[in-house]
Amino acid sequence: MEDAPVRPDKGNRLINERDETKQIQRVALYAFLLNLGLAALKVALAYVSGSLAVVASAVDSATDSVASLAVLGGLKLSTRKSRTFPYGLYKIENLISVIVAIFIFLAGFEIARKALSAAEGPPNITLCIIGWLLAGVLMTFLFGQYAIFVGKRTESPTLIAEGRHRQVDVLSSIVVLLAVVLHYFGLDVDLFGITIDHIAAGLVVVFIAHAGWELLSDGMRVLLDASVAPDTLIQVRQIIESEPMVTEVRSLTGRSAGRFRFIETDLMLRTDDLKKAHTISHHIEAEIRKQVPHVERVVIHYEPQVRKYLHIAVPIEDPAGKVSAHFGEAAYFALVRLCLADGQIERQEVVANPHTKVPKAKGIRVAEWLVNQKVDVVAVKEDLRKKGPAYVFADAGVELQISRGDQLAQVIASFRK
Repeated sequence: MEDAPVRPDKGNRLINERDETKQIQRVALYAFLLNLGLAALKVALAYVSGSLAVVASAVDSATDSVASLAVLGGLKLSTRKSRTFPYGLYKIENLISVIVAIFIFLAGFEIARKALSAAEGPPNITLCIIGWLLAGVLMTFLFGQYAIFVGKRTESPTLIAEGRHRQVDVLSSIVVLLAVVLHYFGLDVDLFGITIDHIAAGLVVVFIAHAGWELLSDGMRVLLDASVAPDTLIQVRQIIESEPMVTEVRSLTGRSAGRFRFIETDLMLRTDDLKKAHTISHHIEAEIRKQVPHVERVVIHYEPQVRKYLHIAVPIEDPAGKVSAHFGEAAYFALVRLCLADGQIERQEVVANPHTKVPKAKGIRVAEWLVNQKVDVVAVKEDLRKKGPAYVFADAGVELQISRGDQLAQVIASFRK
C-alpha cells in the first residue's frame, strides 16, 4: 500500500516558500547589479590608472557578472515544473553552486597570475582611485554577509555560494588595494624575492581553493542524490516512531534538491483498516512538515503488521502476579511477549506503575504510557468502556480485553487458546 503525498498545511506553506523564492531571486538580482557596477567602475579605474592589478580585478568582476546572471536565470527556472521534470528543477540551484565554484577557481588562478607577475610600467595612482577601490571592497563585503544571512535563513545553496564568492572577492580586492596603496606611497618591499603581493596572493589562493572545494563538493553531493543530513533523518525517524500506531520503521531515506528535502519511508502499522492507515500517514506527514523545514515531498508506504508475537499488558497487585481489580490504581504491570506460533513466553517483566500517585486522569496517563510501550493487548478486570483509557487504546489500535483470571498465569493461558 502507498499513501499518495498530501500537503496538510499547503496554503501557508506555499505562501511562505513563494515569499522565500522571491526574496532569493531579489538577492540574486542585487548580486548581478552589484557585480556589473563594480566591473564598470574597475574598467574605468584601470583605464585611468594603467594598473595591471586593477585590470585583473576588473576582469574578475566582469566574470562575476556573467556568473550572477547565470544564477539569476537558474533561480527563475528552478521553481518550474513540467511533464518532463515533474519533481521540479530544484537541482539547478546546486548545479549553479558548482558553476560558481568553478568561477571561484578561475578567479583564484587569475589573482595568482596577476599578483605574481611584474607590472609593465608604473601605474598612475591617486587618492581618488584608492577611495573608489576601498568603497568597492566595503560594498562587496557587506553584500556577501547579507547574501550568506539570507541563504542560511532560506537554506538556499545558491545564495550561500554567492555570499562565499563575495568573501573571496573581498580578499582579492584587498590584494589589489594593497598593491595600489604600495604603489601610491612608493614602497617596494622585497625579502629574498618574496614581496607583500606574493604573500597576500598566496593566502588568497589558499582561501579560494578551500571555499571553492566546499561549494563544489556540496553541490556534487546533491547532484549525485546524496542523503539529507543524518541529524535530519534522525529527527524524521523520531517523529514517525512517536506515532503509537507505527510498530516498525522498515526504511527511511531522504535527498535534497536545492533547499528542498524529499523524504520516503516504509512503515508497518498496527492496523489493517485502510481508512485508518491513510489517516495515520496523513498525520505523520503533517508532523514532519511542521517540524522539519523545506520538505517538498513525503512519500509513505505502509503495510499492516504481520503478527508473530503478541505483546500483552496486565495490571497486577504484586510481583508475584496477582491480577489487580483496578486499572489505573494497579501497583505494577506485567509486560509479556507471547510467541503466536507455539504459545511460548519469549519475554516477561514486571514494571512499576509510574502514575500511581497522579491525582487526576490517572487511567488516561497509564493508558498513554502502555501505548508508548507498544503493547498489542491490555487485559483488565474492570470494564473500561466509555472511559478515557478505552478511547486512548482505540486511537492507538490497542485491543482491550476483559480478563476473568485472578493470577497472571491464568490470564496468559487464555491467550494460548
